[in-house]
Amino acid sequence: MGLSLDAITPGAIRLAFIENARNRLCSYFPDKGRFRRELYPRHLEFFEAGASRRARGLIAGNQVGKSTAGSYETSLHLTGQYPGWWIGKRFNHPVKAWAAGLSTSKVRDSVQRELMGQMTRELGEPTDQVIGVGTGMIPADSIIGYRMRQGTADAIDTVHVRHATGGVSTLTFKSYESGIDSFSAEKLHVIWLDEECPKGIWIECLIRTITTGGVVFLTATPLLGMTELMVEAMDLYRVQQPLAMPSTDTYVVMASWDDAPHLTEEAKADLISKIPLYQRDARMRGIPQMGAGAVYPIAESEVIVPPRIIERHWPRCFGLDVGWKRTAAIWLGRDPDTGVTYAYHEYYRAGEEGMTPSVHAAAIMGPGKWIPGVIDPAARGRSQIDGRQLFQMYTDLGLNITAAKNAVEAGVYEVHEALAQGQLKIFSTLTNFREEFRLYRRDEKGKIVKERDHLQDALKYAWVSGRDVMVPKPFEGPPAGFAVRHGGPMGFVR
Repeated sequence: MGLSLDAITPGAIRLAFIENARNRLCSYFPDKGRFRRELYPRHLEFFEAGASRRARGLIAGNQVGKSTAGSYETSLHLTGQYPGWWIGKRFNHPVKAWAAGLSTSKVRDSVQRELMGQMTRELGEPTDQVIGVGTGMIPADSIIGYRMRQGTADAIDTVHVRHATGGVSTLTFKSYESGIDSFSAEKLHVIWLDEECPKGIWIECLIRTITTGGVVFLTATPLLGMTELMVEAMDLYRVQQPLAMPSTDTYVVMASWDDAPHLTEEAKADLISKIPLYQRDARMRGIPQMGAGAVYPIAESEVIVPPRIIERHWPRCFGLDVGWKRTAAIWLGRDPDTGVTYAYHEYYRAGEEGMTPSVHAAAIMGPGKWIPGVIDPAARGRSQIDGRQLFQMYTDLGLNITAAKNAVEAGVYEVHEALAQGQLKIFSTLTNFREEFRLYRRDEKGKIVKERDHLQDALKYAWVSGRDVMVPKPFEGPPAGFAVRHGGPMGFVR
Protein backbone atom coordinates (compact mmCIF):
# COMPACT_ATOMS: atom_id res chain seq x y z
CA MET A 1 0.00 0.00 0.00
CA GLY A 2 1.74 3.20 -1.20
CA LEU A 3 1.30 6.50 0.62
CA SER A 4 2.01 10.00 -0.65
CA LEU A 5 3.47 12.57 1.74
CA ASP A 6 0.10 14.34 1.92
CA ALA A 7 -1.60 11.08 2.86
CA ILE A 8 0.65 10.28 5.83
CA THR A 9 -1.74 10.64 8.73
CA PRO A 10 -2.11 8.50 11.86
CA GLY A 11 -5.16 6.87 10.32
CA ALA A 12 -3.39 6.12 7.04
CA ILE A 13 -0.39 4.68 8.85
CA ARG A 14 -2.72 2.48 10.88
CA LEU A 15 -4.45 1.23 7.71
CA ALA A 16 -1.08 0.49 6.08
CA PHE A 17 0.02 -1.42 9.18
CA ILE A 18 -3.18 -3.46 9.17
CA GLU A 19 -2.83 -4.21 5.44
CA ASN A 20 0.75 -5.39 5.91
CA ALA A 21 -0.28 -7.57 8.86
CA ARG A 22 -2.91 -9.22 6.67
CA ASN A 23 -0.52 -9.91 3.79
CA ARG A 24 2.76 -10.98 5.38
CA LEU A 25 3.49 -13.31 2.48
CA CYS A 26 4.52 -10.46 0.17
CA SER A 27 7.00 -8.96 2.65
CA TYR A 28 9.28 -11.97 3.28
CA PHE A 29 12.57 -12.67 1.46
CA PRO A 30 12.64 -9.31 -0.38
CA ASP A 31 15.11 -8.21 -3.06
CA LYS A 32 16.58 -5.40 -0.98
CA GLY A 33 16.88 -4.18 2.55
CA ARG A 34 18.31 -5.33 5.83
CA PHE A 35 16.68 -8.76 5.54
CA ARG A 36 17.08 -9.29 1.79
CA ARG A 37 16.98 -12.91 0.80
CA GLU A 38 20.61 -13.11 -0.35
CA LEU A 39 21.54 -12.94 3.35
CA TYR A 40 19.70 -16.20 3.96
CA PRO A 41 21.57 -18.76 1.79
CA ARG A 42 20.61 -21.76 3.94
CA HIS A 43 16.92 -20.92 3.66
CA LEU A 44 17.24 -20.48 -0.11
CA GLU A 45 19.07 -23.81 -0.35
CA PHE A 46 16.18 -25.42 1.51
CA PHE A 47 13.66 -23.89 -0.90
CA GLU A 48 15.71 -24.82 -3.98
CA ALA A 49 15.99 -28.44 -2.85
CA GLY A 50 12.23 -28.78 -3.21
CA ALA A 51 12.50 -28.49 -6.99
CA SER A 52 14.41 -31.77 -7.27
CA ARG A 53 14.01 -33.62 -3.96
CA ARG A 54 10.69 -34.93 -2.69
CA ALA A 55 11.78 -34.98 0.96
CA ARG A 56 13.76 -32.32 2.82
CA GLY A 57 14.83 -31.33 6.30
CA LEU A 58 15.85 -27.93 7.69
CA ILE A 59 17.65 -28.78 10.93
CA ALA A 60 18.39 -25.48 12.65
CA GLY A 61 18.92 -23.66 15.91
CA ASN A 62 16.21 -21.73 17.69
CA GLN A 63 15.15 -18.39 16.22
CA VAL A 64 16.94 -19.09 12.94
CA GLY A 65 13.68 -18.84 11.00
CA LYS A 66 12.96 -22.49 10.26
CA SER A 67 9.23 -22.21 11.03
CA THR A 68 9.06 -19.02 8.99
CA ALA A 69 10.60 -20.90 6.06
CA GLY A 70 8.10 -23.74 6.51
CA SER A 71 5.08 -21.45 6.72
CA TYR A 72 6.31 -19.35 3.79
CA GLU A 73 6.65 -22.30 1.43
CA THR A 74 3.39 -23.88 2.59
CA SER A 75 1.56 -20.61 1.95
CA LEU A 76 3.03 -20.31 -1.55
CA HIS A 77 1.79 -23.77 -2.46
CA LEU A 78 -1.66 -23.14 -0.97
CA THR A 79 -2.14 -19.81 -2.77
CA GLY A 80 -0.07 -20.32 -5.92
CA GLN A 81 1.31 -16.82 -5.37
CA TYR A 82 4.93 -17.69 -6.18
CA PRO A 83 7.27 -14.70 -6.42
CA GLY A 84 9.32 -14.27 -9.59
CA TRP A 85 12.53 -15.34 -7.86
CA TRP A 86 11.10 -18.60 -6.49
CA ILE A 87 13.54 -21.46 -7.18
CA GLY A 88 11.71 -24.25 -5.40
CA LYS A 89 8.87 -26.63 -6.16
CA ARG A 90 5.83 -25.19 -7.97
CA PHE A 91 2.31 -26.54 -8.30
CA ASN A 92 0.16 -25.18 -11.14
CA HIS A 93 -3.03 -26.28 -9.41
CA PRO A 94 -4.68 -26.15 -5.97
CA VAL A 95 -3.10 -28.45 -3.41
CA LYS A 96 -4.12 -30.59 -0.50
CA ALA A 97 -1.79 -29.95 2.44
CA TRP A 98 -1.08 -30.92 6.03
CA ALA A 99 0.76 -28.87 8.63
CA ALA A 100 1.68 -30.89 11.70
CA GLY A 101 3.39 -30.56 15.05
CA LEU A 102 3.88 -32.16 18.44
CA SER A 103 0.42 -31.76 19.98
CA THR A 104 -2.87 -30.00 19.22
CA SER A 105 -2.11 -27.13 21.60
CA LYS A 106 1.47 -26.76 20.32
CA VAL A 107 0.24 -26.81 16.72
CA ARG A 108 -2.21 -24.04 17.61
CA ASP A 109 0.53 -21.96 19.22
CA SER A 110 3.15 -22.51 16.53
CA VAL A 111 2.21 -23.87 13.11
CA GLN A 112 -1.33 -22.48 13.12
CA ARG A 113 -0.14 -19.12 14.42
CA GLU A 114 2.52 -18.93 11.71
CA LEU A 115 0.04 -19.70 8.93
CA MET A 116 -3.24 -18.21 10.16
CA GLY A 117 -2.26 -15.61 12.72
CA GLN A 118 -2.53 -15.07 16.44
CA MET A 119 -6.08 -15.78 17.60
CA THR A 120 -6.16 -14.14 21.03
CA ARG A 121 -4.27 -11.28 22.63
CA GLU A 122 -1.68 -12.35 25.15
CA LEU A 123 -1.33 -10.75 28.55
CA GLY A 124 0.51 -7.43 28.38
CA GLU A 125 0.40 -7.08 24.59
CA PRO A 126 -0.55 -3.64 23.21
CA THR A 127 -4.23 -3.29 22.44
CA ASP A 128 -3.53 -1.83 18.99
CA GLN A 129 -1.67 -4.95 17.83
CA VAL A 130 -3.47 -6.57 14.90
CA ILE A 131 -4.49 -10.14 15.68
CA GLY A 132 -6.96 -12.71 14.37
CA VAL A 133 -7.33 -15.02 11.38
CA GLY A 134 -5.53 -13.57 8.38
CA THR A 135 -2.57 -12.07 10.26
CA GLY A 136 -0.37 -15.10 9.57
CA MET A 137 1.56 -16.02 6.44
CA ILE A 138 -1.54 -16.92 4.40
CA PRO A 139 -2.95 -13.59 3.10
CA ALA A 140 -6.29 -12.69 4.65
CA ASP A 141 -7.99 -12.24 1.28
CA SER A 142 -6.92 -15.77 0.27
CA ILE A 143 -8.69 -17.43 3.20
CA ILE A 144 -12.15 -18.55 2.05
CA GLY A 145 -13.16 -20.20 5.31
CA TYR A 146 -12.09 -22.47 8.15
CA ARG A 147 -13.48 -24.99 10.63
CA MET A 148 -12.50 -25.04 14.30
CA ARG A 149 -11.29 -28.19 16.07
CA GLN A 150 -13.35 -29.56 18.91
CA GLY A 151 -11.78 -29.95 22.36
CA THR A 152 -8.98 -27.34 22.16
CA ALA A 153 -9.75 -23.64 22.45
CA ASP A 154 -8.91 -21.56 19.36
CA ALA A 155 -7.52 -24.58 17.50
CA ILE A 156 -8.37 -24.75 13.79
CA ASP A 157 -8.95 -28.06 12.03
CA THR A 158 -9.28 -27.28 8.30
CA VAL A 159 -8.80 -24.19 6.12
CA HIS A 160 -9.91 -23.52 2.54
CA VAL A 161 -7.56 -21.22 0.62
CA ARG A 162 -8.14 -19.48 -2.70
CA HIS A 163 -5.54 -20.55 -5.29
CA ALA A 164 -4.22 -18.25 -8.01
CA THR A 165 -5.70 -20.52 -10.70
CA GLY A 166 -9.20 -19.96 -9.32
CA GLY A 167 -9.49 -23.28 -7.51
CA VAL A 168 -9.44 -24.01 -3.80
CA SER A 169 -6.60 -25.52 -1.75
CA THR A 170 -7.24 -27.37 1.50
CA LEU A 171 -5.04 -27.24 4.62
CA THR A 172 -5.51 -29.53 7.61
CA PHE A 173 -3.69 -29.15 10.92
CA LYS A 174 -2.55 -32.42 12.53
CA SER A 175 -0.57 -33.49 15.60
CA TYR A 176 1.88 -36.32 16.24
CA GLU A 177 0.10 -37.17 19.50
CA SER A 178 -2.85 -38.40 17.44
CA GLY A 179 -0.74 -41.36 16.35
CA ILE A 180 0.39 -42.82 13.06
CA ASP A 181 -3.12 -43.91 12.03
CA SER A 182 -4.20 -40.28 11.68
CA PHE A 183 -1.50 -39.81 9.01
CA SER A 184 -2.75 -42.57 6.72
CA ALA A 185 -5.22 -43.17 3.90
CA GLU A 186 -4.99 -39.82 2.07
CA LYS A 187 -3.09 -38.48 -0.93
CA LEU A 188 -1.33 -35.17 -0.31
CA HIS A 189 0.65 -32.62 -2.30
CA VAL A 190 2.32 -30.77 0.59
CA ILE A 191 3.19 -31.92 4.12
CA TRP A 192 4.99 -29.61 6.52
CA LEU A 193 6.21 -31.23 9.75
CA ASP A 194 7.28 -28.66 12.33
CA GLU A 195 9.65 -30.16 14.92
CA GLU A 196 10.77 -33.75 14.92
CA CYS A 197 8.18 -36.47 14.42
CA PRO A 198 8.36 -40.23 15.12
CA LYS A 199 10.08 -42.16 12.34
CA GLY A 200 6.86 -44.01 11.53
CA ILE A 201 4.97 -40.78 10.89
CA TRP A 202 7.77 -39.52 8.62
CA ILE A 203 7.56 -42.70 6.54
CA GLU A 204 3.77 -42.50 6.40
CA CYS A 205 3.97 -38.90 5.14
CA LEU A 206 6.36 -39.96 2.37
CA ILE A 207 3.84 -42.59 1.32
CA ARG A 208 1.06 -39.96 1.19
CA THR A 209 2.93 -38.04 -1.54
CA ILE A 210 4.18 -40.89 -3.74
CA THR A 211 1.54 -40.60 -6.47
CA THR A 212 0.97 -36.84 -6.41
CA GLY A 213 4.47 -35.52 -7.12
CA GLY A 214 4.19 -33.90 -3.72
CA VAL A 215 6.75 -32.75 -1.16
CA VAL A 216 7.38 -33.48 2.50
CA PHE A 217 9.58 -31.18 4.57
CA LEU A 218 10.64 -31.12 8.19
CA THR A 219 11.75 -28.02 10.11
CA ALA A 220 13.22 -28.86 13.50
CA THR A 221 15.58 -27.97 16.31
CA PRO A 222 17.00 -31.37 17.40
CA LEU A 223 16.35 -31.15 21.13
CA LEU A 224 15.56 -34.87 21.42
CA GLY A 225 19.17 -35.77 20.64
CA MET A 226 20.30 -38.52 18.30
CA THR A 227 16.97 -40.21 17.73
CA GLU A 228 16.52 -42.74 14.93
CA LEU A 229 15.29 -39.98 12.61
CA MET A 230 18.15 -37.61 13.47
CA VAL A 231 20.81 -40.29 13.07
CA GLU A 232 19.44 -40.96 9.59
CA ALA A 233 19.29 -37.24 8.80
CA MET A 234 22.88 -36.64 9.91
CA ASP A 235 24.10 -39.67 7.95
CA LEU A 236 22.35 -38.35 4.83
CA TYR A 237 23.76 -34.87 5.42
CA ARG A 238 27.30 -36.20 5.47
CA VAL A 239 27.10 -37.99 2.13
CA GLN A 240 24.35 -36.18 0.22
CA GLN A 241 24.80 -35.35 -3.45
CA PRO A 242 24.77 -31.73 -4.66
CA LEU A 243 21.39 -30.51 -5.85
CA ALA A 244 22.65 -30.52 -9.43
CA MET A 245 22.96 -34.32 -9.25
CA PRO A 246 19.85 -36.54 -9.32
CA SER A 247 19.01 -38.32 -6.08
CA THR A 248 16.01 -39.77 -4.31
CA ASP A 249 17.51 -39.27 -0.84
CA THR A 250 16.13 -36.79 1.64
CA TYR A 251 18.07 -33.52 1.35
CA VAL A 252 19.19 -32.01 4.65
CA VAL A 253 20.08 -28.36 5.27
CA MET A 254 21.64 -27.33 8.58
CA ALA A 255 21.49 -23.73 9.81
CA SER A 256 22.83 -21.94 12.89
CA TRP A 257 22.60 -18.49 14.42
CA ASP A 258 25.31 -17.45 11.97
CA ASP A 259 22.74 -17.96 9.20
CA ALA A 260 20.21 -15.62 10.83
CA PRO A 261 21.11 -11.95 10.21
CA HIS A 262 17.90 -10.88 11.96
CA LEU A 263 19.48 -12.00 15.26
CA THR A 264 21.52 -9.17 16.77
CA GLU A 265 24.55 -9.82 18.95
CA GLU A 266 22.55 -8.50 21.91
CA ALA A 267 19.73 -10.94 21.18
CA LYS A 268 22.21 -13.82 20.89
CA ALA A 269 23.83 -12.92 24.19
CA ASP A 270 20.43 -12.79 25.88
CA LEU A 271 19.44 -16.16 24.43
CA ILE A 272 22.73 -17.79 25.42
CA SER A 273 22.27 -16.67 29.01
CA LYS A 274 18.98 -18.57 29.14
CA ILE A 275 20.11 -21.81 27.45
CA PRO A 276 21.54 -24.67 29.55
CA LEU A 277 25.07 -25.56 28.49
CA TYR A 278 24.14 -29.07 27.32
CA GLN A 279 21.49 -27.65 24.95
CA ARG A 280 23.59 -24.91 23.36
CA ASP A 281 24.80 -26.84 20.31
CA ALA A 282 21.24 -27.92 19.52
CA ARG A 283 19.61 -24.53 20.17
CA MET A 284 22.37 -22.40 18.60
CA ARG A 285 23.64 -24.59 15.77
CA GLY A 286 21.00 -27.23 15.12
CA ILE A 287 23.44 -30.00 16.06
CA PRO A 288 21.76 -33.01 17.69
CA GLN A 289 23.25 -33.94 21.02
CA MET A 290 23.71 -37.66 21.57
CA GLY A 291 23.63 -37.61 25.36
CA ALA A 292 24.51 -41.00 26.83
CA GLY A 293 24.99 -42.43 23.34
CA ALA A 294 27.85 -40.10 22.47
CA VAL A 295 31.39 -41.44 22.68
CA TYR A 296 32.43 -37.94 23.78
CA PRO A 297 29.38 -36.44 25.57
CA ILE A 298 30.80 -32.93 25.37
CA ALA A 299 29.23 -29.88 23.73
CA GLU A 300 30.97 -29.15 20.44
CA SER A 301 31.25 -25.51 21.47
CA GLU A 302 33.52 -26.60 24.34
CA VAL A 303 36.18 -28.16 22.10
CA ILE A 304 35.96 -26.29 18.77
CA VAL A 305 38.04 -23.12 18.54
CA PRO A 306 38.88 -20.64 15.76
CA PRO A 307 42.15 -21.39 13.94
CA ARG A 308 45.35 -19.72 15.10
CA ILE A 309 48.96 -19.70 14.00
CA ILE A 310 50.90 -22.88 14.70
CA GLU A 311 54.30 -21.49 15.62
CA ARG A 312 57.50 -22.95 14.19
CA HIS A 313 58.77 -24.06 17.60
CA TRP A 314 55.58 -25.98 18.48
CA PRO A 315 56.09 -29.77 18.47
CA ARG A 316 53.91 -31.47 15.86
CA CYS A 317 52.81 -34.92 14.74
CA PHE A 318 50.03 -36.58 12.79
CA GLY A 319 47.85 -39.65 13.17
CA LEU A 320 46.97 -41.75 10.12
CA ASP A 321 44.11 -44.18 9.58
CA VAL A 322 44.55 -46.01 6.29
CA GLY A 323 42.38 -48.22 4.17
CA TRP A 324 41.40 -48.92 0.58
CA LYS A 325 38.00 -47.28 0.91
CA ARG A 326 38.93 -44.30 3.09
CA THR A 327 42.17 -42.74 4.27
CA ALA A 328 42.23 -40.06 6.95
CA ALA A 329 44.89 -38.12 8.83
CA ILE A 330 44.89 -35.40 11.46
CA TRP A 331 47.72 -33.13 12.58
CA LEU A 332 48.42 -31.96 16.15
CA GLY A 333 50.49 -29.02 17.37
CA ARG A 334 51.27 -28.34 21.07
CA ASP A 335 51.70 -24.87 22.50
CA PRO A 336 54.68 -25.23 24.89
CA ASP A 337 53.62 -22.15 26.85
CA THR A 338 50.13 -23.37 27.75
CA GLY A 339 50.42 -27.10 27.22
CA VAL A 340 47.28 -27.06 25.05
CA THR A 341 47.38 -29.24 21.95
CA TYR A 342 45.47 -28.23 18.82
CA ALA A 343 44.20 -30.43 16.01
CA TYR A 344 44.95 -27.99 13.21
CA HIS A 345 44.81 -29.85 9.89
CA GLU A 346 42.99 -32.84 8.41
CA TYR A 347 43.12 -35.05 5.34
CA TYR A 348 40.14 -37.17 4.36
CA ARG A 349 39.61 -38.98 1.08
CA ALA A 350 37.28 -41.78 0.13
CA GLY A 351 38.34 -44.51 -2.24
CA GLU A 352 38.20 -42.98 -5.71
CA GLU A 353 39.75 -43.89 -9.01
CA GLY A 354 43.41 -42.95 -8.86
CA MET A 355 43.47 -42.74 -5.05
CA THR A 356 46.52 -44.97 -4.61
CA PRO A 357 48.83 -44.88 -1.57
CA SER A 358 51.23 -42.67 -3.55
CA VAL A 359 48.50 -40.04 -3.99
CA HIS A 360 47.64 -40.16 -0.29
CA ALA A 361 51.31 -40.04 0.72
CA ALA A 362 51.97 -36.94 -1.39
CA ALA A 363 49.03 -35.14 0.24
CA ILE A 364 50.02 -36.22 3.74
CA MET A 365 53.53 -34.86 3.25
CA GLY A 366 52.06 -31.53 2.19
CA PRO A 367 51.97 -29.92 5.67
CA GLY A 368 55.62 -30.94 6.17
CA LYS A 369 57.56 -34.05 5.24
CA TRP A 370 59.51 -33.64 8.45
CA ILE A 371 56.45 -34.10 10.68
CA PRO A 372 56.46 -37.58 12.26
CA GLY A 373 53.32 -39.64 12.26
CA VAL A 374 51.76 -42.69 13.80
CA ILE A 375 49.71 -45.10 11.74
CA ASP A 376 46.89 -47.53 12.35
CA PRO A 377 48.69 -50.72 13.47
CA ALA A 378 46.31 -52.70 11.27
CA ALA A 379 48.30 -51.33 8.35
CA ARG A 380 50.83 -54.07 9.10
CA GLY A 381 48.26 -56.48 7.68
CA ARG A 382 47.95 -57.23 3.99
CA SER A 383 46.44 -54.66 1.64
CA GLN A 384 44.12 -55.50 -1.22
CA ILE A 385 46.39 -53.78 -3.71
CA ASP A 386 49.31 -56.11 -4.30
CA GLY A 387 49.81 -58.06 -1.10
CA ARG A 388 52.49 -55.78 0.30
CA GLN A 389 52.08 -54.27 3.74
CA LEU A 390 50.53 -50.83 3.68
CA PHE A 391 52.83 -49.82 6.50
CA GLN A 392 55.90 -50.61 4.43
CA MET A 393 54.40 -49.05 1.33
CA TYR A 394 53.84 -45.71 3.06
CA THR A 395 57.31 -45.86 4.59
CA ASP A 396 58.82 -46.48 1.14
CA LEU A 397 56.85 -43.50 -0.18
CA GLY A 398 58.63 -41.22 2.27
CA LEU A 399 56.32 -40.94 5.26
CA ASN A 400 58.05 -40.74 8.63
CA ILE A 401 55.75 -43.12 10.50
CA THR A 402 55.68 -45.61 13.35
CA ALA A 403 52.89 -47.94 14.47
CA ALA A 404 50.44 -46.51 16.97
CA LYS A 405 49.05 -48.24 20.03
CA ASN A 406 45.55 -49.53 19.39
CA ALA A 407 43.93 -49.99 22.79
CA VAL A 408 40.49 -48.83 21.69
CA GLU A 409 38.68 -48.04 24.94
CA ALA A 410 41.81 -46.84 26.73
CA GLY A 411 42.56 -44.53 23.82
CA VAL A 412 39.01 -43.20 23.73
CA TYR A 413 39.20 -42.54 27.48
CA GLU A 414 42.44 -40.58 27.10
CA VAL A 415 41.01 -38.43 24.30
CA HIS A 416 37.81 -37.85 26.28
CA GLU A 417 39.78 -36.71 29.31
CA ALA A 418 41.88 -34.35 27.20
CA LEU A 419 38.82 -32.81 25.55
CA ALA A 420 36.93 -32.48 28.84
CA GLN A 421 39.89 -30.85 30.62
CA GLY A 422 40.66 -28.42 27.80
CA GLN A 423 44.02 -30.01 27.00
CA LEU A 424 42.96 -30.80 23.43
CA LYS A 425 41.16 -28.37 21.11
CA ILE A 426 39.95 -28.74 17.52
CA PHE A 427 40.19 -26.01 14.88
CA SER A 428 36.82 -25.02 13.43
CA THR A 429 38.26 -25.45 9.94
CA LEU A 430 38.34 -29.26 10.33
CA THR A 431 34.89 -29.72 8.80
CA ASN A 432 35.13 -33.46 8.13
CA PHE A 433 36.27 -34.10 11.69
CA ARG A 434 33.39 -32.04 13.07
CA GLU A 435 30.84 -33.99 11.07
CA GLU A 436 32.28 -37.28 12.35
CA PHE A 437 32.42 -35.94 15.91
CA ARG A 438 28.69 -35.20 15.83
CA LEU A 439 27.87 -38.80 14.94
CA TYR A 440 30.54 -40.65 16.91
CA ARG A 441 28.32 -42.82 19.07
CA ARG A 442 27.78 -46.13 20.81
CA ASP A 443 25.08 -48.64 19.93
CA GLU A 444 22.49 -50.03 22.32
CA LYS A 445 25.07 -52.54 23.62
CA GLY A 446 27.60 -49.82 24.38
CA LYS A 447 29.93 -50.64 21.50
CA ILE A 448 31.36 -47.84 19.36
CA VAL A 449 29.63 -47.72 15.98
CA LYS A 450 32.38 -48.31 13.43
CA GLU A 451 31.01 -46.10 10.68
CA ARG A 452 32.49 -42.83 9.44
CA ASP A 453 34.95 -42.67 12.31
CA HIS A 454 38.26 -42.52 10.44
CA LEU A 455 39.32 -39.09 11.67
CA GLN A 456 38.25 -40.06 15.18
CA ASP A 457 40.62 -43.03 14.99
CA ALA A 458 43.36 -40.83 13.54
CA LEU A 459 42.95 -38.42 16.46
CA LYS A 460 43.13 -41.29 18.93
CA TYR A 461 46.38 -42.55 17.36
CA ALA A 462 47.87 -39.06 17.33
CA TRP A 463 46.93 -38.25 20.93
CA VAL A 464 47.85 -41.59 22.50
CA SER A 465 51.01 -42.37 20.49
CA GLY A 466 51.86 -39.33 18.40
CA ARG A 467 52.80 -37.12 21.33
CA ASP A 468 55.72 -39.45 22.02
CA VAL A 469 57.26 -38.61 18.64
CA MET A 470 56.31 -34.91 18.38
CA VAL A 471 59.07 -32.57 17.21
CA PRO A 472 59.25 -28.87 16.29
CA LYS A 473 60.14 -27.82 12.79
CA PRO A 474 63.88 -28.32 12.35
CA PHE A 475 66.16 -25.35 11.79
CA GLU A 476 67.45 -25.66 8.23
CA GLY A 477 70.31 -23.16 8.47
CA PRO A 478 70.40 -19.54 7.32
CA PRO A 479 68.88 -19.06 3.87
CA ALA A 480 70.64 -17.17 1.11
CA GLY A 481 70.91 -13.49 1.90
CA PHE A 482 70.78 -14.04 5.67
CA ALA A 483 73.52 -11.96 7.25
CA VAL A 484 75.26 -12.98 10.48
CA ARG A 485 77.01 -10.54 12.77
CA HIS A 486 78.58 -11.03 16.20
CA GLY A 487 77.69 -14.70 16.07
CA GLY A 488 73.93 -14.12 15.91
CA PRO A 489 71.26 -13.56 13.29
CA MET A 490 70.97 -10.05 11.94
CA GLY A 491 67.91 -10.50 9.78
CA PHE A 492 66.86 -11.06 6.21
CA VAL A 493 68.40 -8.89 3.55
CA ARG A 494 65.81 -8.17 0.86
